Amino acid sequence: MSATNPLAEVVDNLVYEPVQVHEHGIDLTVSAVYEVAGPGRLDFGGDELEDADLEPVATELRNPDDEYGWWDLEGGQYVLQHNEFLTDPAEPIRLQPRNELLARGGSHPSLMVASHLPLIPLSVADGGLRLKENARVSTLVSPPDGSSQHGSAHPPDS
Repeated sequence: MSATNPLAEVVDNLVYEPVQVHEHGIDLTVSAVYEVAGPGRLDFGGDELEDADLEPVATELRNPDDEYGWWDLEGGQYVLQHNEFLTDPAEPIRLQPRNELLARGGSHPSLMVASHLPLIPLSVADGGLRLKENARVSTLVSPPDGSSQHGSAHPPDS
């Protein structure tokens, strides 16, 4: 358990807790990046639901002694997977992109997660993005005190 943020109780497989867990949330790291190679299917009733074909994007080492590689992503759409996973949170938690990702031309949607961390779409601007394995790309944040999962009638105090 982290004294810094109670959310740490419902997140497993942190890469390095002292950096990832802070008073504003928990930073999540990238474990894999995929390209969509073939379409998925989505229908009204779910009988014809089918996953898209995903192909992993390979990493490259910058130096032979490097422990982790880099993804050299061209502008476009990808699918992102996190290293971490949720362990039964009591209520939904907001997942949002880190400002550092946004400032470098990458983005993913903000969403509420309840039982697991899904694969999420990653958008990369036309100029591309170099992303290192285990880079912190997302943050889990708790709703403000006194608010429900559907939002609060009053904005949080600044």
